[in-house]
This record gives sequence, C-alpha cells and structure tokens, in this order.
Amino acid sequence: MSASVPTRATDPSDSHHTRRIHPSHSPPPPPPRRFRVAGADVSASIAVFLIALPLSLGIALATGAPLQAGLVAAAVGGIVAGWLGGCPLQVSGPAAGLTVVTADLIHRYGWRTTCAITVLAGVVQLGLGCLRVARTALAVSPAIVHGMLAGIGVTIAVAQLHIVLGGTPHSAVLDNLRALPAQLAHVQPAAVSVSALTLALLFIWPRIPGRAGHLLRRIPAALVAVAGATTAASLAGLAVPKVDLPSWSSHALAGLPEGPVLGLTAAVLTTTLVCSVQSLLGAVAVDKLASGRPDLIAASPDPGRRTRVGRSDLDRELLGQGAANIVSGALGGLPVAGVAVRSSANVQAGAVSRNSTMLHGVLVVIAALLMVPVLEFIPLASLAALVMAVGIQMVSLHHIRTVTRHREVLVYAVTTLGVIVFGVLQGVTLGIAVAVAVSLHRLTRTRITHCEREGVHHVHVRGQLTFLAVPRLSRALHLVPQGADAVVELDGSFMDHAAYEALQDWQKTHTAQGGSVELTGRRPGTRIAEPDSAHCRCRPWTAWRNHQCERPHTAQTAGQPGASGEPCPAQAPGAPRESSGQELARGISAFQRNTAPIVRGELARLAREGQQPDQLFLTCADSRLVTSMITSSGPGDLFVVRNVGNLVPLPGEESGDDSVAAAIEYAVDVLKVRSITVCGHSGCGAMQALLNSEPGGARTPLKRWLRHGLPSLERMADGSGPSGRLAGRAPADAVEQLCLTNVVQQLEHLRAHESVARALREGELELHGMYFHVAEAQSYLLTEASGAEVFDLVRDAEGLRSPA
Repeated sequence: MSASVPTRATDPSDSHHTRRIHPSHSPPPPPPRRFRVAGADVSASIAVFLIALPLSLGIALATGAPLQAGLVAAAVGGIVAGWLGGCPLQVSGPAAGLTVVTADLIHRYGWRTTCAITVLAGVVQLGLGCLRVARTALAVSPAIVHGMLAGIGVTIAVAQLHIVLGGTPHSAVLDNLRALPAQLAHVQPAAVSVSALTLALLFIWPRIPGRAGHLLRRIPAALVAVAGATTAASLAGLAVPKVDLPSWSSHALAGLPEGPVLGLTAAVLTTTLVCSVQSLLGAVAVDKLASGRPDLIAASPDPGRRTRVGRSDLDRELLGQGAANIVSGALGGLPVAGVAVRSSANVQAGAVSRNSTMLHGVLVVIAALLMVPVLEFIPLASLAALVMAVGIQMVSLHHIRTVTRHREVLVYAVTTLGVIVFGVLQGVTLGIAVAVAVSLHRLTRTRITHCEREGVHHVHVRGQLTFLAVPRLSRALHLVPQGADAVVELDGSFMDHAAYEALQDWQKTHTAQGGSVELTGRRPGTRIAEPDSAHCRCRPWTAWRNHQCERPHTAQTAGQPGASGEPCPAQAPGAPRESSGQELARGISAFQRNTAPIVRGELARLAREGQQPDQLFLTCADSRLVTSMITSSGPGDLFVVRNVGNLVPLPGEESGDDSVAAAIEYAVDVLKVRSITVCGHSGCGAMQALLNSEPGGARTPLKRWLRHGLPSLERMADGSGPSGRLAGRAPADAVEQLCLTNVVQQLEHLRAHESVARALREGELELHGMYFHVAEAQSYLLTEASGAEVFDLVRDAEGLRSPA
C-alpha cells in the first residue's frame, strides 16, 4: 500500500510560504508590477485631447446629432478602441468621414435608431474581425477611398458653409448648392465674423515663424482657433447661436431600430464599410508614421525592459473598432472610426504606447462632466468653420496627383461625384464598378503594329495578349512575307493559351517556309535570342537593349552581329581600338534605331506631364553601378544623384558645393519623393582612398570632397554607433566594412537636412540603406535587428522595413 505525503500547500496557513518557494536553480520571481504611464504618453494624450474636444463637438453639430454624442464617441473611441484595438497609436473617435453617413441616417430614421444602427455595425465589425478579413478590406482601390473622402469633404464643406454664413443647411448637397445664392443674400455679419476669425487662426497659427512660433505650434491650431473666436465673440458681445449641452439626465440612448429591413440593412453595411475602411487605412498610415521614429518603444513597467512597437494587427483593430461602436451606440454616441488628424498628432507628440489614446479618452470624460459651462460659450459658427476647413482638407491635392500618376482619375472623379450626388454607399459602388471596367479595358487593350526596317519585319505587341487580340495579331503576322526575317516584340506581362497557340503556329509555319523568327520581350518565359558567345561577349540584361558589344581581344568574324544588332568588326590582336568618339556615335546610333522606337511613347508622356519620380536614389559614381538595372526601374522612376563615395555632406559643410543639398531639397520639397535610398557598393575606390589617406599633402579636389566621409571612418574606428554588418557573414575586409558603415553614416547626415527632417516628422518620407555587391550581382537592404544595423540579403522585399 502506498503512502501519501501531504505537501505544505495543503495547510492554508502556510500557503503564503509555499508561494515564495522556488527551485534553487531558478532566478527569484519578479516583484509585482504596478501600472505606470510614461511621461511621453501623458503629454501626447493632452495634445490629442485638445484637438479632439472641438472637433468632436463640430462633427456632432455637422451631423445634426446631440452635441454630447460627439463627446461620448470621443471618450469611447479613446478608451475602448485604444484598449482593445490592434494599432496602439491610432486614436479613434467621431470622424469627419462618417459625417455624411450619420447625418443621412438621422434624417431618415431619427437619433435613437441611428444609435441602434451603430451598435449593429459594431457587431458586424466583430464578425469580420473574427473571420480575419481585415486585409481584404485594403484591396479596395486607393482611388475609390480617396474619392469617397473627397466627396464627403465637399458635402461637409457645402453644408457647413450655410452655418458659417448664419443660416441652416439642408440635408442634400444639391439642395445646399441651390440655396446658396439666397443664403449669400442674407448673410449674418456676426456669424461671418466669428467664422472668419476661426479660419484665420487655423491658417496663421501653424505658420508663425521663428523660435516663438516653434513653441506656440505645440498648442493645436484647432483649439487656438475655437478659443480665440469664442473669446472675441464674448468680449464683443456678438449675438450668435452657441453650444447648448442639455443635461446628461436627458441624454438619449439607443433604441430598437425602426424602419424597413432593407433600408436598415443597407445603413448597417454602409456604416460598417466606411468605419472599417477608414480605420484600417488609418492603421496602415500610422505604421508609416511610426516607421519614421526608430526610437519608438512601448512603455514598460520595468525601465530595463524595452520592447519595440510592432506593426498593427489589423484583425484585432477591426475587433476593437467593433467593440467601440457597440459601446458608443449603446451610450448614445456617434459612430467611431480611426481619425487621421488625431492619430498623426499622437505619433508626432511622442506617444509610445496605447496609454496615450486611453488617457485622452479619460480626459474627454472629465471635460464632458466638468467643463459644460465653459463649452457653452463656444459659437456654433466657430465649430462650423472648423469642420468646413476639415472638409476642404479632405479634398487632397496630393491624392489627386497620385491617382493622376497611376491613371485612376476616372475612378476618383466618378466616386467623388457619386458620393456628392447619390450618397456614400452608392458613390462607392459606382467607383468599384468603374474601377473594374477600367481594369478590364486595360486587360483587353492591346496595340499591335507592323513595320519594316532594313529588311527585317518588326511586329510589336504592346499590352496583354489575350484571345480578344488574336484576330489583330494574325492580321499583323500575315503582313510578314514568306521567307523574310521577322522580330516579334512582346511588351506585356500576360499571354493566354489562345494567343500562345496562334503565335506558335505562325512561327512554325514561317520557319518551315525559310524565314526566321525572333521573339523578344519582358514577358516571363519568352525566349530572347542571345548572341553566340564565341563572337560577342555582351548579354542582354534589360528590355531596352541599349547596351553595346564589348570587343574581345581575339579576332572575330567580320560582320558577325552582336546582341545590340550592330556588327562586331574583325579586330586582330594589337589592332588599334575604336576611338571614344566612334563608340559614342555607335551607341547613339544603336539607341536611335533599336531603343528609341520602344521608349518614344513613354518619354513623350513624361515630357508632357513632367517628371514625377517616387524615389531619390543617391549612389556612387562608379561605372559598374547601373541604377536602372539593379532596381528594375525605367524612365521617370528614379531621381538619381551620383558622386564619388555616395556622400551626403552635412548642412553647412559644403564649402561652395551645394549640389547634393540642392538635389535633396529639390527632390523632397518640389518633386515630393516618398523615399530616399543611399546605395553603397563593394570595392568602392572612395572608401579605399579614405582608408589609405595620410594627413598632410596637397589638398586636391578629391581630398577636399572625401573629407565628408571622415565621420564614417571615425564611426568604424571608435565604434561610436552601429557600423553596419551583413546578415549571414562577416565583411570580407576593412574596405567592405567601411562601405557598409558609410551607408549608415550618410543616412544620419540625411536626417540633418531640414527638408528631410520635416518630411520624416510628417510621415511623408522614408529612408533606406542599400549595399550592392558587384561581383555577386546581389543587393542587400538595410534592416534593423537587435538594435544593430544589418544589411539583409534581398530575396523578397516583403517584410523589410525602413530604418528611418
């Protein structure tokens, strides 16, 4: 019979001793942690609160809801969505993008049913979050989203213009536009004065120059505008309608939904769509803003433990937004979504965790309970002017330029007009239909041309080659005479089975009749004829085909064609080389004959529209670095700056050479590039010269220029900061180590330039570091790992982050 031995835990009186026992080989348990809020979160929450308070009241006024509903939504968005959401730094609340939807629901169904619709939309969001479909919502074309926001912005601005002029807006945009002439004939001077002062302060406050302006800009412009207009109206004794906050005891809560089932279902889906898409896009935008702050850390109770804020969990964010809408609707608040203005202010104010968002919600609760007498001094015209300015800003010129660049103007315009004329859901539906139609048109639009040059028949297929284009392809191919030499150029990324069969059948027939066929193009799998390596050493590495044949030192067969189509003349050992002028003329001739016809249309478009590059690419002047080749880019994609050693002089140290700083300023401020890449390379002669440099000697132009690389040399020598390393292997030698360190150092120099620093703060720019190993033809992209600067091998760009 076995005996059982009771443990000390069986004695309740000794249970506290049992909890203190731990194995002798284990570290002692950590002390109980207390909840702490970082000071950065406290200051950021105050800044966000000062922005949220007037905007929440203004949005509630614009929707026609009780003004308390805006405060309820702001508080719930901060506390509930901030606590449960997947984007710690995103601030949620009543959003301007929901104004039109909510105003329409209140007009149709009343306030209590609108609250019920908000609750049901939150339930749908919870279901979508559980199904993990958040990423699917991002598949909506950005042109549709920007068009929806622009249409909502126009609707808001036109409606609030009536209040600014002292009148009352109608429910529909067209009605407001028709009533505008009559409203202009009966302007209320007091309301216009308050509104004008609000708009003036909104415009002037962020532009106050000097050190005083830098300090004053810490106070949000929205708060200054409303406070200034309120003070002026009170001192002048203007008789204007003001905020009227009824007692909280009479605040209306959600009721059972009343109305047709189909109408209520459409209302729930519309609210869900707008809330979800705006919140998810906002989370993605916050991630981009956070990437501009590599020092961003999450607040931890233990100062010794610091964890970096990761990317947003979009499915969790959808769950948090759904829970917030359920609570907000049940408590009689407006629909909740992520708000771009408050979120960007939160990141820029230095928030490090979700505590700032939650604390801002607590501050809204305190203000709603204790500041009612102060809030009732605010003129309605001031809030209307504030919301009208927000609506105007929703029509973003940057978005219009972006959709124009990507040829999505039609989708943007149809969505915007649809939202203005018919409503949000109808406008978005129209936008999706047009986007699908445009995509189908592009898929089926194929341009096929035939021409003859120097006895060779060229058939150029531009676009996707599908069964719809087979008849035109056949007609073009039958223009090639029997026995002739033909080149079929495929400039597209897709070929279906019908087109493939038609092309292959014709090729076999034409070849059997004594002709020759060469297929060229960028389509994967297309055979590109390569020259015989015994006669020509060059190889095609890009679709432009503008390279030249490199002449070997051994004799060649006279007249043997090279890859560029030029004959490689016989050249015996010791024969004089072709002069540089002849090489240049031959290269230009090859470009005019072979490349110009291919790129002429694209260059003509760039000539009309001007350059609109996405990136500034700053690299070395080394002849082995071909930027278009290693980045797979074409005309108009890169704004390239090359110099010896890919150096970025610090501001003020150019000593008469402002070329790099001028290029940076032009690229960031004028061209509005979205990223800057500093690219170093293996075997850099400038880095070798830095390592071998000795003090003294003549100050040649090269030595004066290379002094801008001395900080890189010092960084590598004294280990003052992360010097850069390759993932998976150590640097081959000191030169390679200096090349890596130099990229890291020049990125720091970039951040010192005013235009770059400003764009990084505003989340409009990313910085990238890159290293190209010439012998391996391999690129490495700078990432962050364990606080070090690591250049990781580029196999798949997915998941790589900017170090900026």
